[in-house]
Amino acid sequence: MSRISVRGFAVASATAVTTVGAVVGVASGSTPAVDDNNFEATAADTTLLADIPVGHQAQVQTASLTQQADAQASAADAAAKKSAEESARLQAAKDAKTKKQAAEDQAQREKEAKEAQEAKDAEERASRSAVRDATSFAAQGSYSVAEVQAIARQMIPADQFQCFSNIVNHESTWNYRAVNASSGAYGLVQALPGSKMASAGADWQTNPATQIKWGLSYMNASYGSPCGAWSFWQANSWY
Repeated sequence: MSRISVRGFAVASATAVTTVGAVVGVASGSTPAVDDNNFEATAADTTLLADIPVGHQAQVQTASLTQQADAQASAADAAAKKSAEESARLQAAKDAKTKKQAAEDQAQREKEAKEAQEAKDAEERASRSAVRDATSFAAQGSYSVAEVQAIARQMIPADQFQCFSNIVNHESTWNYRAVNASSGAYGLVQALPGSKMASAGADWQTNPATQIKWGLSYMNASYGSPCGAWSFWQANSWY
């Protein structure tokens, strides 16, 4: 196996060093001492470390390229990792923003729903407060069905009137003097006994407004509203 020797370079370098030392010695007024044995040993050591087998040059180049490739791959991995971390951070920020917006939208919807319900409740309260009391109607000797219904419309909240009307239609067909022959139930809402309606007014037998007042109070107390009473009536055919 042949070798590329750098002995000449090593010797020349050693000679140069020796020469420089001699010059320095002369300049300082001293005579340098040259040790031939040390010089040869240094040259020999330099030669052994520097000699590179010719056949191994390709291997050295390949190893260098491999190292470069490994370094580039490591750099690429680091860049990819950094890019992935940045993408994850941006996505997390986007998700947080989306979640926050969804929460704000939900809160706004709930607020609007609450305001709408409050407005509806206020409207219903206003409707109830606007209804007339039985005592506000002048007593008459007799009443037609249309007149009785007109009184009821003024006494029953608008959103409850149809339910109240449905019950009265089934119970008395709007006849304020209706009497159940078997039970004795009396009036528009067929109070049993009819004398119960005296709590609403002494004229309960002849005044439909007094009967309506009592019937509305009974439905509210027993079922929450005329519509609650009508739901019960539909299920049981009585209330």
